[in-house]
Amino acid sequence: MAELSATLARITGDSGRSSFDPDDVRGPQACFVVASDACGQAVGCGALRPLDADIAELKRMYARPGTRGVGAAILSHLEIAAAGFGYRALRLETRLVNQRAVRFYERHGYRRIPNFGKYVGRPEAVCFEKRLSRAG
Repeated sequence: MAELSATLARITGDSGRSSFDPDDVRGPQACFVVASDACGQAVGCGALRPLDADIAELKRMYARPGTRGVGAAILSHLEIAAAGFGYRALRLETRLVNQRAVRFYERHGYRRIPNFGKYVGRPEAVCFEKRLSRAG
């Protein structure tokens, strides 16, 4: 988490810590995952928290630079988990300056939406959504 916060601060000028409460991912229909390499070293993470009964928000997505496929694997895992929880869509926010993240989400089927929640009226923020197929 510290590595993620430092990376975000370097890219965007904000660590993102104020936008994440660990209690948000401890409840039902929420989760936090950590990806590890063959040696058990953490190489990425991601979380989802409920926004409402049908929509979850992706939070704290990170893959250590130099790893390949870690971000996509975490994202896929969280999408499957979200569908299993019964969510119909996932939303997220990233900073417009973080073009690597913007391109990543676009490549994985996320579409830009009007900024939601606390991101409304914040031109530095860009929000995305992806519709999910329900599990079952």
